[in-house]
Parts: sequence; structure tokens; C-alpha cells
Amino acid sequence: MNDSSWGTPQTGYWGPPDHGPGQGTAPAGPAYDAHYAQQTRPMPVVPDVPDHGGDQDVDRGAARLSGPLFRDETPQARPHRGEVPQNPEPMPDAPQPAPAPQKKTAGRDLGAAIGVGVGLGAVIIASLFVVKAVFVGVVAVAVVVGLWELTSRLRERRGINAPLVPLALGGAAMVAAGYAGGAEGAWVAMALTTLAVLVWRMTAPPEGYLKDVTAGVFAAFYVPFLATFVAMMLTADDGAWRVLTFLLLTVVSDTGAYAVGWRFGTHKLAPRISPGKTREGLLGAIGFAMAAGALCMEFLIDGGSWWQGLLLGLAVAASATLGDLGESMIKRDLGIKDMGTLLPGHGGIMDRLDSLLPTAPVVWLLLVLFVGSG
Repeated sequence: MNDSSWGTPQTGYWGPPDHGPGQGTAPAGPAYDAHYAQQTRPMPVVPDVPDHGGDQDVDRGAARLSGPLFRDETPQARPHRGEVPQNPEPMPDAPQPAPAPQKKTAGRDLGAAIGVGVGLGAVIIASLFVVKAVFVGVVAVAVVVGLWELTSRLRERRGINAPLVPLALGGAAMVAAGYAGGAEGAWVAMALTTLAVLVWRMTAPPEGYLKDVTAGVFAAFYVPFLATFVAMMLTADDGAWRVLTFLLLTVVSDTGAYAVGWRFGTHKLAPRISPGKTREGLLGAIGFAMAAGALCMEFLIDGGSWWQGLLLGLAVAASATLGDLGESMIKRDLGIKDMGTLLPGHGGIMDRLDSLLPTAPVVWLLLVLFVGSG
């Protein structure tokens, strides 16, 4: 609305002038009354509340619409000049403080993981250098527990009933046969275990027979057969040092992958299989394992040299990573995070054997090629 359309405003309100018909300014009568009424019709009363900014509106003599009448807000008392508001409203465009950066975590109970790892290492090393047969027993027990975890998860998540009894008996016999009879003994035990799985499953209804025995044969190869190569390493004259080299390189590879990947990892290695693994972590595994391999071959293995250790470390990093990804693939297919809960901070036995099992035949073969089987 334009104020000028209503004439020049007077002080106070816009109404009739002080001089009226009784003062002789205009003739009285109907014509004058109609003219007077047209010229003095009242303007709507508008609240005279100045908007923010003040003096320029007073100079114009214009009233503005403002206040809570036209906003969804509660009227508040305006502070006097120079007074600080009690609860000032934040400016809509004011920059918000950046969220505090989150610290990286390992995702597990690190203290429990370290404690369990040290305890297992002490048991393994003690049995390895005291009585070799005791170490073979430790391997057999780990195989049986790993088979129990694997078959239990297959049954719970997919309804696959791989027969545990022939697998457990055949798996323990397979490790012992590998230690006593070498590769030939391991293959014979593997064949007999497969046959036992086929026969044992015949006692149940035929529905699901093929998937059950297929899973059983897979479990027999994946866990006990690969573990027999650890027992076969032990048969050499420096067998304890060979097994220790195998264990050290695998652990160092995993540690290097974790340390470098946690600190510098940005590029995913296989996001669909294991989102936590990175290419930087793989480089860390290779570097750590090659350095440890050079030291082990130079100082622990009879007739070994540092350059052979570099190749051995590279092969261990590759096989350990593939083994870890392989079990991650199985767990993703089953929809689980860990194979078990026996080891606090680690998961199950199979969660510790995942990188060791496929690495055992690689180390056994390269050591035979480099320094012989004696």
C-alpha cells in the first residue's frame, strides 16, 4: 500500500480535519455531506510498531507490519539498547562446529586377543621343541575342533549335515599318517576318510545325500588334509625350526597387513568379500613377511639363504591373504562373522586356521625345493 494515495498524513491518525461544517469552511447540505464523507473515510488502523532498523521508518511516517502476529513464534521482550539477550537465537547461516573425528578401533577385544595369542603360542612352542609327538597331538586336536565348528555352522545356516564322526576320526588319523608316512600316508588317509563319509551318510534318508557328502569331502580336504603338511614339515631333521618358520611368517604377514592397513589403508582389496582388507595392508603383509623370511632362512633353516627367504615371505603373504579371503567367502555365504567363540578376541579355531591351512603346503613345498626334505 502506498501512503501517498491517502493524502499527506497528519500527526496522530488520519481522520477529518479540525475545522468542520460548523466553522464556515464549506456550505452545509447533502452535497457537502457526501463530499465530506468521501474525503474523510477512515484509513484502517495499523499497529505502529517499527521494524528493526528504526529511524528511517520514523522519517517516512510509515507503519510496518511486524511482530508475532505474522510469525509462528512466541513474542519475546526486546532488549534495551546495549543489553545482551538472555537466550540469543543462533543465526541460520552460522557455521556449525565440525564433528569430532572418530578414533579407529580394531573391532575386537585387543587385550583378550593378545592374551589368547600369547597363550596359544607358548603351548605350541613348548610342545614343538619338547616332544614332537605332543605337537602332532596339538595339531590333531585343532583339526577336530575346526571340523566341529565348520560342520556346525553348515548345519545351522544351510541345513547341510556333513557327518562329523567320520570326519573327526579320519582327520586325526590323517595328521598322524602325514607325520608317520609322509605324503603317501596323508593321501591314503584322505581317501579312506572320503570313503567313510560316503558310507556313514547312507544311514540317513537319501534326501540331501549329495550335498551332505560333498560338504564332508570339502571339509576333509580343507581342514585335516592341509594340516598334514605341518606334520610333514616336522619330520625333517630341523623340522621344529621349519614349523616355527612357517608359523612366524604367517603371523608376521597377518600382523603387517593389520598394522599397515589400519594406519594407511584407503583402497579396498576385495570389498565384496572382506571390506576390512586393503591394498595397503597387502603391501604391508608382503613387506613384513619378506623381511621375516630373509631372517628365518638365514638364521633358522639349515642351508638356507636370505634371498630364498624373500621368495618364501612373498609366497606366504600371498597364500595367507588368499586363505583369509577364502574363509571370509565361506562366512559371507553362511551369513556369520566368526566360525566360533572358543577363543576370546579371535572367534573360533577356524578363524585362526584360515591363513595357516593354505600356507602349510606352500611352505612345505618351497622348503623342500630350497633345502631338501631332510
